[in-house]
Amino acid sequence: MTDNRNTILAVILSGLVLIGWQYFFNIPQMEKQRAAERAQSEMVKPAPQATPGRPQAGATSTPSANAPAANQPGSMAVVSRDAAISASSRVRIETPSISGSISLKGARIDDLSLVKFRDTVDPLSPAIVLFSPSNTAEPYYAEFGWVAASGSTVRIPDQNTQWQQEGSGSLTPSSPVTLKYDNGDGLTFRRTISVDDRYLFTVKDDVTNVGNAPVTLYPFALISRHGTPQVAGYYILHEGLVGYLGEQGLQEYGYKKIDDAKAVNFKVTNGWLGITDKYWASALLPDTNAQLQARFSSNLVGTTRTYQTDYLQDPQTIAIGGTGTANARLFAGAKEASVVGINFPGFGLGGYNKQLGLNHFDLLIDWGWFYFITKPMFLALDWFYHLVGNFGIAILLVTVLVKLIFFPLANKSYASMAKMKSVQPQLAALKERYPDDKVKQQQEMMEIYKKEKINPIAGCLPVALQIPVFFSLYKVLFVTIEMRHAPFFGWIKDLSAPDPSNLFNLFGLLHFDPTAVPLLGHYLVLGAWPIIMGITMWFQMKLNPTPPDPTQKMIFDWMPLIFTFMLAGFPAGLVIYWAWNNLLSVLQQSFIMRKNGVKVELFDNLKATFAKKPPVEKPANKTT
Repeated sequence: MTDNRNTILAVILSGLVLIGWQYFFNIPQMEKQRAAERAQSEMVKPAPQATPGRPQAGATSTPSANAPAANQPGSMAVVSRDAAISASSRVRIETPSISGSISLKGARIDDLSLVKFRDTVDPLSPAIVLFSPSNTAEPYYAEFGWVAASGSTVRIPDQNTQWQQEGSGSLTPSSPVTLKYDNGDGLTFRRTISVDDRYLFTVKDDVTNVGNAPVTLYPFALISRHGTPQVAGYYILHEGLVGYLGEQGLQEYGYKKIDDAKAVNFKVTNGWLGITDKYWASALLPDTNAQLQARFSSNLVGTTRTYQTDYLQDPQTIAIGGTGTANARLFAGAKEASVVGINFPGFGLGGYNKQLGLNHFDLLIDWGWFYFITKPMFLALDWFYHLVGNFGIAILLVTVLVKLIFFPLANKSYASMAKMKSVQPQLAALKERYPDDKVKQQQEMMEIYKKEKINPIAGCLPVALQIPVFFSLYKVLFVTIEMRHAPFFGWIKDLSAPDPSNLFNLFGLLHFDPTAVPLLGHYLVLGAWPIIMGITMWFQMKLNPTPPDPTQKMIFDWMPLIFTFMLAGFPAGLVIYWAWNNLLSVLQQSFIMRKNGVKVELFDNLKATFAKKPPVEKPANKTT
């Protein structure tokens, strides 16, 4: 029964890993490659540009549903980002975290780069670009302002309005800027924009009425993105439209999902909404007590998809000689946990979530359904990182911490396994005593287990404990920007990426790329750390005696090699964790076995593996 249990367990775990690898890694990689090929083939076709779809208000005091304004494809050809930026007057943005500019045409925030983050591990590579203006290949911007009631003839600023800067100078954390527009009919619009040293913009809109009649206006804010962006395509990661919308909770719409839905409307208080990538995001953060008509939408303009998150607030009637005021906030930057915030009972990181009193803004980072595991895992890694200054060392220390936490349970498991090995001679004797009576064998076996206080399924516990830890570490490595481009030692420059070394070019001694080999290149990926992991797993297998069943022996013999190739494409940090965990498990199990008086057969089994096999004797010829 023990042999069958171990065989079944090994087959199930191997199958789960194979299925998981295929679903979460192989299929998304192929889809991503196909998407890249499609994008490459379409680059020669300039995509038509769309005007922003502003929320529309109804003619009465109650706005109509947030239907998008009519979008018309533009006639301008796609230009380079630099050309689009230089085509309009701008106000520079200069902070320790971001650089860019605000276009005075439309007063859009449409040019942002994240100066602390680079495209590659090379510190001289270009900074990450977040926002880009209209008429570029990938327009992405934020816009704020007012809309008039339906049927009103009041002139209000739109995307083509030319604003004027009051004063001069750049927008910095210590110097806000004010923009002004006079509509010539008695309304003067002023916009004051400030920014902190991280990723938060605060926008204050004032409109003064010196005309001859009251005016009713609705404050709005939107984030617009043109074209469907390439996404990682992994089931465990959300990329697309996201928001925490009051009592309706977390709302996540991937690009395909919102394409199908066209538009989704929400009437909420205490909400936020935006668009998220794997590591970067933009989000509208209205006042927590503001009544919002929020919307996610997808519109097809010509051949270009435009995605938008926006909200419309309650109307303000501005009397003659009066002033109306609207406040808005924009997050546009990297999803750093210390900046966004982490909520967890007893501890966490405040960030904007606590500073601004937001509603679960920490969920901008996709912690997943098992957040109660992934959040503590990240917090532990982050704490050790600030202690030792290296996320790779932090992974090793967290592995030791996890081992200590589960030490009592693992000890019981290993002790039970050691006792099980000590009764192997008795079990073998049962097979000889009752060779044809399987039922009797099992009855006597259970009596032996009961007498020796052995739990026959105790060996599953170490594996079962490792699965949630493995998954949470994988999730943390995959979704948190803190792990992006985090180095270890030697050739590992990015713990969130696979080991860049490769056995098939002798770890760089041969100057060719094995992955470029036709048909077989996809399989010719095997770095040094996956090999180390495979060796430690092989040692762990050899700690136990050779299974008597040939099928079980074959499975256990091949399992380290199979896992070595499968984990070759996983993040290096995860492979380092598994190798280190295997080594600690070997040491722990060896200690428990000695403590229980059971011989540690690791070296004996290793010798037997490489020992010369005796020749098979041929049966003697029969004589008549």
